[in-house]
Amino acid sequence: MKKNKRIYRKLFIVIIAIYVILTLANQQKTLNQYSKNIDKLEEQIEEEKEYKEELAKKKEDVNSLEFIEQTAREKLDMYYPNERIYIDNGM
Repeated sequence: MKKNKRIYRKLFIVIIAIYVILTLANQQKTLNQYSKNIDKLEEQIEEEKEYKEELAKKKEDVNSLEFIEQTAREKLDMYYPNERIYIDNGM
């Protein structure tokens, strides 16, 4: 009877130890995934900050006379009076 109690006690301790090890391994795996996600999100934040800076610069440039002239020439095919435009079709 005493022998059975010792065996059950040891078996119980082994089962608890296995459960703890598996739980810790699973938590470590989850933490690693979160770390990877953090790295990706930080990278995306940096890219978005750069894009925001580009848009801010573009916003400033939109009101400049050079931008307005360039847009009129390229997109609207507008030119100054008496201005000659040569187009090379040889290519």
